[in-house]
Amino acid sequence: MAIAVQVKLFYRKFFKVTHCLFDMDGTVLNSEVMYHKMIKQICDRYNKKYTNDLQVKLYGETDKQISVTVVKELKLPISADEFENHLNNMAQKLLPSAPLQKGAERLLTHLHDHKIPMALATNSTEQAVRLHATARPKLFGLFHHKVSVTDSQVVRGKPHPDIYLVAAARFPDKPKPKQCLVFEDSTVGVLAAKEAGMQVVMIPDARLDREQTRQATLVVKSLLDFKPEMFGLPPFDETPARSSQYLEKNND
Repeated sequence: MAIAVQVKLFYRKFFKVTHCLFDMDGTVLNSEVMYHKMIKQICDRYNKKYTNDLQVKLYGETDKQISVTVVKELKLPISADEFENHLNNMAQKLLPSAPLQKGAERLLTHLHDHKIPMALATNSTEQAVRLHATARPKLFGLFHHKVSVTDSQVVRGKPHPDIYLVAAARFPDKPKPKQCLVFEDSTVGVLAAKEAGMQVVMIPDARLDREQTRQATLVVKSLLDFKPEMFGLPPFDETPARSSQYLEKNND
């Protein structure tokens, strides 16, 4: 009886949602790692060290902000625009091969099968979204729509709420912010979702300080640990063992 009461109280922390919004880099795709490799390669050209502290500072930022910050922090002998051009050129070749994050395909497919409307809402550019969508048309086709930082209706990127508010407004039934659940990996993304008035599930990088995760509604180690029923969404049908088999089969 005591256990049942504890579970009931735990679930009461969360509110039922009807729509889901997903960040892309670091949440659906393990592309943050690739971004850091590209940034390191550019820095190496100028004999500058791309430190772990700087990496953490850049989580979730736009390409433009990344370029400005790296050039300034490391005093690179090029402009932020030149840095961004280098980054974009490398991204064209490398980003399409970014692997999926654990549990991403399973969760997206599950929500789509249960007719839960989903959208992509990312601080990446429309060009980057196109690269990934071309590489994984079936997966990206599960989203009703995709909103990037370069969208004409997005005035400011994350940590401002614009991207999430625009994404929510483009669903045909125009859900209220409280009806939307956001999935994020970065602090700036979590702040954007909270500013938009939405609940947010965070899947943080292990190197992030715990203090940087406190704004999230829920923190999980990976999307494999997420339980949809906690937010009034249809529960997974698979047992943990079957879920693991599903993941292995679909990541071959």
